[in-house]
Amino acid sequence: MFFERPAAGSRVLLVHVDDPTSTLSSSEELGELATSAGLDPVGIVSSSRRFPHPATFVGQGKLIEIRDAMVATDAEVVVFDEDLTPTHERNIEKFLSKRVLGRTGLILAIFADRARTHEGKLQVELAQLHHASSRLVRGWTHLDRQRGGSGRGAGSAAGLGGAGETQLEADQRLLGDRIKQVRGRLDRVRRQRQQNRRSRTRSEVRTVALAGYTNAGKSTLFNRISDAGVHAADQLFATLDPTLRRLELPVAGTVVLSDTVGFIRKLPHTLVDAFRATLEEVTEADLILHVIDAAAEEKSERIDEVNRVLEEIGAGEVPQLIVMNKSDLAGGVRPVERDASGMPTRVWLSAVTGEGVADLIAAVGERLAEGVVEVDLTIRPEEGRLRARCFSLGEVINETTLEDGSIRLCLRIEEKNLKRLGSEASRHNLRTSVGI
Repeated sequence: MFFERPAAGSRVLLVHVDDPTSTLSSSEELGELATSAGLDPVGIVSSSRRFPHPATFVGQGKLIEIRDAMVATDAEVVVFDEDLTPTHERNIEKFLSKRVLGRTGLILAIFADRARTHEGKLQVELAQLHHASSRLVRGWTHLDRQRGGSGRGAGSAAGLGGAGETQLEADQRLLGDRIKQVRGRLDRVRRQRQQNRRSRTRSEVRTVALAGYTNAGKSTLFNRISDAGVHAADQLFATLDPTLRRLELPVAGTVVLSDTVGFIRKLPHTLVDAFRATLEEVTEADLILHVIDAAAEEKSERIDEVNRVLEEIGAGEVPQLIVMNKSDLAGGVRPVERDASGMPTRVWLSAVTGEGVADLIAAVGERLAEGVVEVDLTIRPEEGRLRARCFSLGEVINETTLEDGSIRLCLRIEEKNLKRLGSEASRHNLRTSVGI
């Protein structure tokens, strides 16, 4: 196994390095990550550095302080709140004689526990393989070069001919082969997702994606809206595997609601690349519900971090509706905020109590109903085909049979679909009654 995570329940010493140039750096988040990985934080050492030490990241003096803290707390593992290089890990482990884990390794351990579906497990494995590829040398520095096959004669010194493949080279080759195999499987998953999205596009079903900082309450809100029964817990990365549910909205009609993985400060690039197939659900969405923990002290910084990741995955231009969740812990639910044109921009709610959720559903319907009109259409009895097209392209609000046998439809439909009715619809009494 190329990626070896610490045993569950291991006593860990946390090392939080405060970057003066960063506006989002919380030692509490490091403790939550360690707990979410099944580890037992027993102490924390803080440091402040603008630039990392080239050999040990924190410097010799701080390493001595970490060693003393490990002895005092009987810690088994050191967890850094930074993405350590292989050189940093190797030098720190040599000095401390203990296992060292960087931020990426810690998050990978959490993801390995949370993944449930076949796709999720493949994505986590790919991220682990990429992370391990630059760290193999650390595990095999004690091995000498192996020898090759038998030599030309039995009388030779060792009966062997030349240097063969080192254990490191063998593992690099095996790891590279495994990466190709996992990528191939994920490519098949990606093609299947693209096919599903094309099917939704052909049927003109719009997609709404939940996105936000981890533990903002996305899955709780997803369950509240769709009764999906997705696992939700007060912990980081409680949900990894994407879930899709159909949802009926009062104005926009049928939409697909998607719950995706939460973002976090310094989300490792290996994870962004591995989960790109899943995150494509966000990039292809018609609307992003940006879920925010309204009670979090660093909510402004978290908003910026989520927007940065959305830009990185190509979803920066997708329209957003801000959802201030946990408003019951931040002064209560407030009225929906709207822009100058009257469209909703920010909704306050509590996914736990359900207060404000109705406002969110209405706001999503309004945002997705741009370009939707209500029309009255009178259809003669013999125009059954036109009636069927009205049901397939729009939402029939009301249907009335007139005295002469004609049918009066009150139809809610997108303007582009109204045009698709074409000349066949223009032969009837068609008029826009309400603009939405």
